[in-house]
Amino acid sequence: MQRACAAALVAKGKSIINNPGHSNDDKAAMDITQRLGATVTNNGSELIIESNGVQPVSSEINCGESGLSIRMFTPLVALSNHALTVNGTGSLTTRPMDFFDEILPQLDVHVKSNQGKLPLNIQGPIVPKNITIDGSLSSQFLTGLLLAYAASNASDVSITVTNLKSKPYIDLTLDVMKQFGLKVPENKNYESFYFAKSDFDSAADFDSAQSSDVNPSTSLRTYTVEGDWSGAAFLLVAGAVAGNIVVKGLDVFSTQADKKILEALMDCGCILSVSNEQIEIGYPPLGVRGFHFNATECPDLFPPLVALAAYCNGKTVIEGTTRLTHKESNRAITLQEEFAKLGVTIELQDDLMIVNGGGGLKGATVHSRHDHRIAMACAVAALKAEGSVTIEEAEAINKSYPDFYEHLKVLGANVSL
Repeated sequence: MQRACAAALVAKGKSIINNPGHSNDDKAAMDITQRLGATVTNNGSELIIESNGVQPVSSEINCGESGLSIRMFTPLVALSNHALTVNGTGSLTTRPMDFFDEILPQLDVHVKSNQGKLPLNIQGPIVPKNITIDGSLSSQFLTGLLLAYAASNASDVSITVTNLKSKPYIDLTLDVMKQFGLKVPENKNYESFYFAKSDFDSAADFDSAQSSDVNPSTSLRTYTVEGDWSGAAFLLVAGAVAGNIVVKGLDVFSTQADKKILEALMDCGCILSVSNEQIEIGYPPLGVRGFHFNATECPDLFPPLVALAAYCNGKTVIEGTTRLTHKESNRAITLQEEFAKLGVTIELQDDLMIVNGGGGLKGATVHSRHDHRIAMACAVAALKAEGSVTIEEAEAINKSYPDFYEHLKVLGANVSL
């Protein structure tokens, strides 16, 4: 949803986005898109975005608590020669933004941060050049640069990336760019992304084409937002630990990283049937078993995986804890502390998380730490606990999945808010 808003903004013309989301992150993306000059009309079932490129109508954008929005839209802000302030709220104000201090000046963009944190003061225009970036913290920075380079008609330049994590999310970005008609770079084994030489022989030719009488509004494209595997992972785990359910609306051929939840569900031995139309999942007669899972490329799966592992007999080992430090909370520590209240022991060893499951969960009061995925993980873990579980700051789910508790009710869970 957020990528579609950004792509519609820079692709120009009219875009119709079907199946739009309504989470806080989605609302932030829509607001940013409007502040950067597009017209956004939301009628519930579809989102209509009309844009003539980045032409800011505000001096500030606010990304809320969305890590993707801050990392994706900041390079797009730099497409304009207007000075803009990029801000956020909550945990986003404490997350590192040194990347922009280091990289954007190399692209002729003026940047001033608050000692590597928000707010950011940005003034472009961005000039695409051959650069090298570190992709170990998040692939979302690369997503923003890819969109900005495409919108700038980058020609014969490459973005070289070292230590790129979460590669499937880059596949998703490139797919969205393609569907919105943007210039898609050549992916050279995720080590560099090459934008081929432009069809325009000179900058003058490009300027002439840009100022032609072609009306961008005659360009129309339609895009359908996929069902979200990140949110659905919690529903699938709920089915694996608490009963037989059916989940519809997921693309089993999606490039989304969190589709990998299916591997963990297969490894733990739950009842699982996957088709193009739906996924059926249930708790096996002899219980689920511990598993080994590498979440380095899909760190958002840690919370649902921990909820699953809590009910698995024996130890579960999950790799990739170093990816959890700069989330809405330090999720490795948060999961360890909150699940301890439920009677689950979690050990942290270097890059590993070891969950000792199968001992049963007890009722308790836990805290979301203002982290949407922690709230959902605790809710799923509560489904078969011996007593009731109270989640404080439970509204944190509104960041990504505002309908989550209602969907649990539909599945038969006893939820009171």
